[in-house]
Amino acid sequence: MQSGLEDQLALYQKRIPIFTRSVKGRFRRFKTAVLALAYAIYFLLPWLPWARPDAPSQAVLFDLPGRRFLIFGLTVYPQDVIWLALLLFIAAILLFFVTGLVGRAFCGYFCFQTLWTDFFIWIEHRVQGERPARVRLYRQPWDREKILKVAGTHVLWLLASFWTAITFAAYFSPVPQLVIDFFTGQAAAAAYITVTVLTLSTYAAAGLMREQICTYVCPYGRFQSVMYEAETLAVHYDAKRGEGTQGRAVVRAGRGIALERRKGGARGGDAPERRHIQLSNAERARAERQAQGYGDCVDCGLCVQVCPVGIDIRDGLQYKCISCGLCIDACNTIMDSFGFPRGLIRYDSEKNLASQTPLAPKLHWKRLKIIGYGVALILMTGYLGYSIATRSSFDRAVSQVRQPLYVVLSNGDIRNRYQVRITNKSGTATRYRITVRGVPVQALDLGNFEEIGIKPGHSGLVQASVRLSPNEAARIRQFELTITPVGRPGEARSERVRFDSPGHTS
Repeated sequence: MQSGLEDQLALYQKRIPIFTRSVKGRFRRFKTAVLALAYAIYFLLPWLPWARPDAPSQAVLFDLPGRRFLIFGLTVYPQDVIWLALLLFIAAILLFFVTGLVGRAFCGYFCFQTLWTDFFIWIEHRVQGERPARVRLYRQPWDREKILKVAGTHVLWLLASFWTAITFAAYFSPVPQLVIDFFTGQAAAAAYITVTVLTLSTYAAAGLMREQICTYVCPYGRFQSVMYEAETLAVHYDAKRGEGTQGRAVVRAGRGIALERRKGGARGGDAPERRHIQLSNAERARAERQAQGYGDCVDCGLCVQVCPVGIDIRDGLQYKCISCGLCIDACNTIMDSFGFPRGLIRYDSEKNLASQTPLAPKLHWKRLKIIGYGVALILMTGYLGYSIATRSSFDRAVSQVRQPLYVVLSNGDIRNRYQVRITNKSGTATRYRITVRGVPVQALDLGNFEEIGIKPGHSGLVQASVRLSPNEAARIRQFELTITPVGRPGEARSERVRFDSPGHTS
């Protein structure tokens, strides 16, 4: 009972601050490149001009009052909600596809939480210094230095959060006017509420909570194991190589290592000979460790110090791991310094690690699940692209008025009535003409309408009736109503409709 109580209390333990160490390597460079690209897109896109005749000249604008999304040359209306459904489906399948191949790579490089946390850590590093300086600052009493550095860090965090929030609001309002109105107190109340909420939430998530968002809030870390297979690549520690039979051990600087370091710092014309001495000494030092039963892990702890969620990858695969690869860079740096082979921590699969002689890691995509995800991704992406490319500039819907189905006039003529709904999905106001095919032209009666003008994103309803003589009604079962945008005959669309009469009704 006591053990169970301790386990429950551990869920609510106080957060222990994580002070990450900077590291260099290919995964760090990739994360930095993704961060720079993502920030450039997010912060600069609302300011990109895009000329439009009837809307603000902003490349991306979600015009909620106008019920339309303006995305470069594309105008999306609520009637195009199928596109949103397809996008969500594609995003989900892409996430499953990537996770099945390389684990939580999305979390490690592309997630908003990761991107903003990375930037906030960079701010903290610039203001407070490298990890040892930040640890010392955290432990020292509140003096002038600590107050200035900690306060400066939080002020910069709040500024970054504020600009993140106001940029988000800029996607829903013309950005130059929004900035002016916001700082002059003339913006809508929704703008101030949105910016305040997003500023505080960004500050809390990226500055105060950080890894707790990934551990306790985000559901992805909890259900990711469902998508993992033995062939899935993830960040792993090669325990066989790192532990040996006696476990890991700190390197004791002996003659061979000392010679390696000394020769490594020399200069002159005999560099090739010195490099040979370096390698031979590194190999000898490694052979001595293996003879004593120790693995290649020198227990430096650098892989833990660089981890943004504070885990020890040597404890095995954990749901907290976001697969950012920084521990790989840190371990490779240490391996290089001692002349040991790289890859003690690496992207690899459980199946390969468990084999007697592990091979070079590679993507295992020839699996039924991965192929299924890939096929679904290609099909849905292709259908979305086709739907966008072939979208008409307007939607039409013709429905027959069935109360009553038909009316017999005093002279014996038969009249059917129809409702024609036209939705303008182009970016400009357009006039439409309705004509018939398959019945006499004079049989169509549109009342006082010859043409109907409709604003962008709006719909118009036209009451139409078709009147035929008994002889015509006896032989005509169907005809076409054609809707043509004035001045654009190539975009005409037709709808086949029924004509009911006493001789043939359904």
